[in-house]
Amino acid sequence: MVKYVGPIYDAHAHLVSDDLERYPRTKPFLEGDAEASFFGPGTVGKPGGMHGPNPHNVKPTAEQMHGWLAEENVVGMAAVQKGMVYGTDNSYIVDAADIYPDKMRAVIIVDPQAPETPQMIRDYAARGIVGIRFFGVGVKDRSQWLSSPSALEAWTLANDLGLLVDIEAPAHGSYALIPVVEQMADRFPGLRIVLDHLFLPDIRAEEFGIDARFDGFKKRDNITYKFTSLNMDLIRENGYRPELVLRRAVDFYGADKIMWGSDIGTSSGTYAEMIERAKESTRLLTDEERRKVLHDSGRRVFVELGGK
Repeated sequence: MVKYVGPIYDAHAHLVSDDLERYPRTKPFLEGDAEASFFGPGTVGKPGGMHGPNPHNVKPTAEQMHGWLAEENVVGMAAVQKGMVYGTDNSYIVDAADIYPDKMRAVIIVDPQAPETPQMIRDYAARGIVGIRFFGVGVKDRSQWLSSPSALEAWTLANDLGLLVDIEAPAHGSYALIPVVEQMADRFPGLRIVLDHLFLPDIRAEEFGIDARFDGFKKRDNITYKFTSLNMDLIRENGYRPELVLRRAVDFYGADKIMWGSDIGTSSGTYAEMIERAKESTRLLTDEERRKVLHDSGRRVFVELGGK
């Protein structure tokens, strides 16, 4: 067991309100079951994984999450909009961050094609969000979706307002988006670009898919990556050990560019379990690398570079 007593920063946590009248859910879910997943058995709360046929899949409120942060020595978190519950209605995630501004920074979801998006970004930036998220579930041509003139306006606004851009990794076809991400990273060299779930490389490939195709990402200092419970589930279900994949990611990108995220609200397990799995996944890292992945990298990107 890895013993780590230092602070932790959670770079990827989802919150869902229990006030259905004030915060209606556009897509209902059954407690204990996760939404339909592209990722297969054993992931996102589906039977077959570490939690068996009755997975513990909770979508916490801000109040619940605040208590768990204190219990697990988690000093802060990125409160990421839950697209499969609220879509682009970001009311709750922003309100939640307002309740606990010292612990939570909100990342909203935007539709780059929607006419109301630019004003939404401006309005929520004024309320202190840390970033916007492109969540392309159901989008067929994501390359065009992320690089269209209207999308470019959203990228530009994020850059001008000092926000970061978070990109949901597609279940399939992430490699096709590499040129788009590189183009935007070059166009906005001061913009923080955060890629969810290591951008889901093909872990069945040599070097766990973290290979020369990502050389361009590695060379661009404004691109960083989340290593999450979803990654660990996918790795496990394919017969590999999470610590080996994380070691490869750190060797390739550097610990300064890798941050842990629980994915609570989507991935299954209690928060305490997720914390223990995170620590165990760092067993092949040095003490300095471990602290960077579990705390320093996430806090730097979501808090220090965000002006708070």
